[in-house]
Amino acid sequence: MLRSRSIFISRTVGTIGTIILLIFLTACADTELAPPEPVAENVEETELELEAEAAEPELTILAFGDSLTEGFGVDPAESYPAQLEQRLLSAGYNIEVINGGISGETTTAALTRLDWMLNTNPDIVIVETGGNDALRGVDIDLTRQNLDEIVRRFSENGAVVIVGGLQIVQNLGEEYTAAFAGMYPTIARRYEAILIPFMLEGVAADPELNQPDFIHPTAEGYTVMVEHIFPFVVEGVEEAQRRQ
Repeated sequence: MLRSRSIFISRTVGTIGTIILLIFLTACADTELAPPEPVAENVEETELELEAEAAEPELTILAFGDSLTEGFGVDPAESYPAQLEQRLLSAGYNIEVINGGISGETTTAALTRLDWMLNTNPDIVIVETGGNDALRGVDIDLTRQNLDEIVRRFSENGAVVIVGGLQIVQNLGEEYTAAFAGMYPTIARRYEAILIPFMLEGVAADPELNQPDFIHPTAEGYTVMVEHIFPFVVEGVEEAQRRQ
């Protein structure tokens, strides 16, 4: 009798264990067969792509010129193109400014690299060149011809052109000095470019804003220069935006 009861109990326990095991296996099976919860894929990549798109500049400005553009004697971050970019960003414009200046370059030399600079496809170009021609006494007709060609080709490439006017002292004579200063507005009108009458307005002849050579601005001088040309650049930006 005791043996029968122990067998009964053993069988009962075994049955209950089997039932529990079946329930456990069923639960596991249900868990495995249940569809996975949707997980957002590539969320981080998407966010990075959006950030990259937001960071891409809306427009590109090419500052094309000589040492005055390159920033001779100052840190690259203190050059006028670098300061102009920061000034535009602080004003809410998402614009990249490329420094395309080469120290010592004449208008003839500038023409030799024009094709390469056109490949940057700038929306706006600030042309500042001719000063080294005057320092070398280059024939004014050649300087005028070169500057005309530079502005023409940038304009035909679709860029809004801003012509940066320069002035020189009368060491080459009154006639040369007048012809030099006059070629900038003449060429700007011919190609309907924006004219900055004098790039160094408020900077030239100020010993506090110029380096010892009295030709190139200091970092502070470039800051003054950027504030002076800023309204003309904004005019160019607005024109470029209308063309888009």
